[in-house]
Amino acid sequence: MKIALFGATGMIGQRILNEALGRGHEVTAIVRDRARLGVQHERLTVVTGDILNTEQVTDTVLGHEVVISAFGPKMGEEQTLLDATRSLIAGVKKAGVSRLIAVGGAGSLEVAPGVQLVDTPEFPDFIKPIALAHREALEIYRQEKELHWTNVSPAAVIEPGERTGTYRTGTDELVVNEQGESRISAEDYAVAILDEVENPRFSRMRFTVGY
Repeated sequence: MKIALFGATGMIGQRILNEALGRGHEVTAIVRDRARLGVQHERLTVVTGDILNTEQVTDTVLGHEVVISAFGPKMGEEQTLLDATRSLIAGVKKAGVSRLIAVGGAGSLEVAPGVQLVDTPEFPDFIKPIALAHREALEIYRQEKELHWTNVSPAAVIEPGERTGTYRTGTDELVVNEQGESRISAEDYAVAILDEVENPRFSRMRFTVGY
């Protein structure tokens, strides 16, 4: 499958890239700085592009079967995520690509009926701006009726770790284990995203993964 990937140099994006290549897919990594992507592979093409530029989005994703966005804004520039989301949707549609999968946030997941994680007293203040931006971005996706979009929320804690290939899924509720913990390795999060690429189950939906 031909996959266009934004955000390939980030912690999550690197693992999505590795997982996709490991499964035999052809990947085009769209980056602002080629020097930051220290990966070479016969099925990897690296092109320069800006997710905030709709025309560049269109040009770089043309001819692909699915677009994945692992874009993450810099701290202090969290609202850029909303501009990127709008640009991405518009550019992908203009290119005629029907499927878009985007990395989301855990903050908008419910921990009790009507109560989202980001609104709990324990939620760290320094993460709140990006969590709120991801919540707004999810609403932008939910207004989109043409694309087959999917927004993927990680567990409350996502960090580099082991690739086990196993995980549990949910939709709008935080996935927790028997100890009440919500965790996923970045490697298994990437597995879940590529599983969705290959076997779509959550078209025009948000889903979440955890152990």
